[in-house]
Amino acid sequence: MIRAALTTLAVLAAAPCLAQPVEVPSGQQVEYVEVIRDARGPRGLTWRFRFVAPAIKRKGTDEDFSRTAADMDHLCAHFALPRLPALEPRPNQIIISLSDRPVEFGTANPEITQFFEAYKVEAGTCIWDGF
Repeated sequence: MIRAALTTLAVLAAAPCLAQPVEVPSGQQVEYVEVIRDARGPRGLTWRFRFVAPAIKRKGTDEDFSRTAADMDHLCAHFALPRLPALEPRPNQIIISLSDRPVEFGTANPEITQFFEAYKVEAGTCIWDGF
């Protein structure tokens, strides 16, 4: 019985994390994939919140960057900020990234559309901090 329970836990721990749907103002489909906490950014401690948004594909889409930028602002303020730790160290910067399909962090692929926005974290708010 214990062996079966341990085997089940090992399988669950090894399974990839399932994407979590997140609502955004545009209504486009967006799924949370992961947060990267261990890659330093230009402002020091940086957390990268990564999402998949299939509608941002380059061709045949209604989602342009100006509309998607509002979604990214929303994701910073209403998804990322509430997930920051209450105690130090808190990140100095949040980066929100959207890709049209899953992609490994740090991998460039010209076939995948990716949008990135950076935000300073000040007084409990996200302030746009362009690259």
